[in-house]
Amino acid sequence: MNIAQLSRPTLTHQSVVFRTVAKLAAPSSSRIRLLHSAGSPQLPATPQFRAPSYTAAPFTTYALKMATPAKITDWVDRSDKSGEFKRQVSSFRDHISRDAGAKYPPEKDRYHLFVSYACPWAHRTLIARQLKGLDKFITFSVVHWHLADGGWRFVTKDEKEPGENVIPDPIEGHEAFTHLRQVYFESDKDFSGRFTVPVLYDKKTKQIVNNESSEILRIFGSEKEKNTDAKQFDDLLDQEHRGIDIYPEALRNDIEDAHKWQYDLINNGVYKSGFATTAEAYERNVTALFEALDRAEKHLQGQKEGPYYFGKTLTEVDIRLYVTIIRFDPVYVQHFKCNIRDIRSGYPAIHRWMRNLYWKLPAFKDTTQFEHIKWHYTRSHTQINPLSITPVGPLPNILPLEEEVPAVAAALK
Repeated sequence: MNIAQLSRPTLTHQSVVFRTVAKLAAPSSSRIRLLHSAGSPQLPATPQFRAPSYTAAPFTTYALKMATPAKITDWVDRSDKSGEFKRQVSSFRDHISRDAGAKYPPEKDRYHLFVSYACPWAHRTLIARQLKGLDKFITFSVVHWHLADGGWRFVTKDEKEPGENVIPDPIEGHEAFTHLRQVYFESDKDFSGRFTVPVLYDKKTKQIVNNESSEILRIFGSEKEKNTDAKQFDDLLDQEHRGIDIYPEALRNDIEDAHKWQYDLINNGVYKSGFATTAEAYERNVTALFEALDRAEKHLQGQKEGPYYFGKTLTEVDIRLYVTIIRFDPVYVQHFKCNIRDIRSGYPAIHRWMRNLYWKLPAFKDTTQFEHIKWHYTRSHTQINPLSITPVGPLPNILPLEEEVPAVAAALK
């Protein structure tokens, strides 16, 4: 998961005890601009108000041998005055291939997927794994929902958390592993990047194959070999699952176009809104987010050929957009302040599309774990929610397929 960043300490002169003086200065008061512009009349206006100004007193800290690293829950660099959340790049980018002599060939029970139910990026890979019938060939396990200073951790043997396969690290030789970062260091003892989910792991070589969710999605779902029509795992699958292609050639240009704006403005847009540390960064990103949701709503309203984003054909776009939209009302509306509208009352076409995936396709419903989702965000992000109180609503987490909230039901009548 891209938000799961862990910065390793920077070594200093080991014989020196040094003094660090840090000054905290809050931004001066500024007038909050309107949430809509003349070019976006569909977004409701928010009254202007003036934020109170304040100044924090300087403080002094002492460090011995090494500097204090940034906390894993510091989503925005404290020195970055822009207040913008910036997602970093994944590190392990190998592929599973059927090419002769490939380092990672497709084999039954060779690969393992480490995921978090809370993480939308990891959720993508779980959906694709089940859609393609790879649940019989690739094992998976789920980390604890709570993200603390040590990063993602495995549950202990005596912990009973909800959800399938929420277990200690199941890999032979990993009996002493307590945190996902140990899997990273096993692959690279000098690793200094982010310890994220999902992780596609090779049990044979004991190496991480890939930790970029969009690439794992392709490995599982659709990517063809260079010089053949065969796909990585198809020769292992039954006829039904062999025919599932979530990246069909006829729609690839449309899929890539949708990915470009949906990833930046919606998938990542909720994080850029929620993790912003200035009002300007928040307002800019939340406005762009809802303009993008308006665009998706308009597209789905005009889609008459079938229930999916591109009509009759289920594609990567359905998977990648779903994992954000299913979290929107339960978490992003209140926790990330993405509250110009909610999905269930403000976007009827998106709401119908999302519920169709959840209620009619087991790969979506079976991999959606609302308790992990709500607990992770509200109890791990203490810089946003210091008291770690999880809101009760909305109830239910997702509405039945044919039920609407009262206001929408009344409007439809």
